[in-house]
Amino acid sequence: MISKRFRLILFFLGLIFLAGCAGKAPHMLVPDYGKKGTRLVAVLPVRNLESDAGTASVLRAKLIEELYFKGYPKIPPKWIDERLAAVPADGGNLSPQLLGKMLNVDAVLYTTLKEGRTSVTLLYSPVAVDAEFELKSARTGESLWRVHYRTVHRNYGFSRKSLELKSCQVYETAIQEVLNRALETLPDGPDAIGS
Repeated sequence: MISKRFRLILFFLGLIFLAGCAGKAPHMLVPDYGKKGTRLVAVLPVRNLESDAGTASVLRAKLIEELYFKGYPKIPPKWIDERLAAVPADGGNLSPQLLGKMLNVDAVLYTTLKEGRTSVTLLYSPVAVDAEFELKSARTGESLWRVHYRTVHRNYGFSRKSLELKSCQVYETAIQEVLNRALETLPDGPDAIGS
């Protein structure tokens, strides 16, 4: 007969195993993604719903780097922004097809930062980052890939200064986690090593 202690240890080991084997973030990917010829991806400026501008620019810069390591060539954000600046203010809702022609790309990546904040209360300071990514074809305008991911890093401490320091230390880690979990659902690009 198995002792209660041994069963409890097995139970916790099982929970740890299941947590480590957690599936990918819920996402949408067109079934024939590999046949769409998606190589050049323009990462548009991050649509920022709640956060400060610094978080949005860090997210965009990291996103461009991560896409590069997945086998998609880098397109400098400054180059994209200069071309978008030439569009009249009322033309801000351009279709993916028009953006594709303007930027000479295969796809356009829209990013929405829904939340990127730190709140400090007595003994507790959560850091929350919530982002949504959608890749649209520049040829057809169809959505090729879409994912939404949110993370919260919790910090505990006795002083406000300590909590603020801990929050600053994990803020970039939270952004990176959101990117990692989201981009693990996107297939590697044509320039990926081993493709």
